[in-house]
Amino acid sequence: MTSAADPHPTTFRSLRDHVVALLDRAGGPDPAVDAELLIGHVIGEGRGRVQALVAMDSAVEPGIRDDVLSLADRRAAREPLQHITGRAPFRSLELAVGPGVFVPRPETEQVAQFAIDALRAVASPEPVGVDLGTGSGAIALAMATEVPHARVVAVENSPEAFVWARRNVDESGASNARVVFVDLADALPELDGMVDVVISNPPYIPADAIPRDPEVRLFDPEHALYGGADGLDIVRAVSQTALRLLRPGGTLVIEHGELQGAQIRALLAADGWRASATHRDFTTRDRATTAIR
Repeated sequence: MTSAADPHPTTFRSLRDHVVALLDRAGGPDPAVDAELLIGHVIGEGRGRVQALVAMDSAVEPGIRDDVLSLADRRAAREPLQHITGRAPFRSLELAVGPGVFVPRPETEQVAQFAIDALRAVASPEPVGVDLGTGSGAIALAMATEVPHARVVAVENSPEAFVWARRNVDESGASNARVVFVDLADALPELDGMVDVVISNPPYIPADAIPRDPEVRLFDPEHALYGGADGLDIVRAVSQTALRLLRPGGTLVIEHGELQGAQIRALLAADGWRASATHRDFTTRDRATTAIR
């Protein structure tokens, strides 16, 4: 019988066990999930099929084994799984991601819901949503695909991230979404006072706060992480741009760190926003603040 430590596993079960052990030693957060997703990526199947092959203790071809082990070594070095597979799930979407773009997180799916709900509540037959700092395009495409009668504009000023956003918009087939390359302060003057919802997941980590997770610290682009001395430099810019873009009564949604809610509400109040409120995510951490123009 092949052990979990055997570098030449001959079945899907022993291969899965070997990769789990490797990733567990490396300190990965979900070694069993990652192992099955890596195997599935190599064989072009979902986790369910991988689990069936494991349960049947089916033989694995040497070429497949070697490809999986090569990818497992990359994951053991804490390279994000999404960079290895080139894909990241987000709500009902599967997005292309890689070096130069922030990998969308599950907690942002809940933040996007605030913008989606606000767009759906607009009486206009074609509500307008804007995603400031779109990165991969995840939030913008969630709004565009889940509110298909809306018009959505994704704004990005990083050349590296813009390539990924444009690719994802093109691949999505969402004809109601477009991505523009422009600095935040100069974004979309043609839409001043006409936008119904503005959302942003800006960089909000203070400059001297180093993320603990190697996947973030070593692989996410710095421009998507750090927001100045207090982490709120880009939040301030988002507030000013959103004030210009939104119609009276329009909604602003900002994702932020769990300790920043009070600061952001104060910032928004000083800028003249109304009804600011901070919302918790599914882990009960403060995650997003909304306000009304």
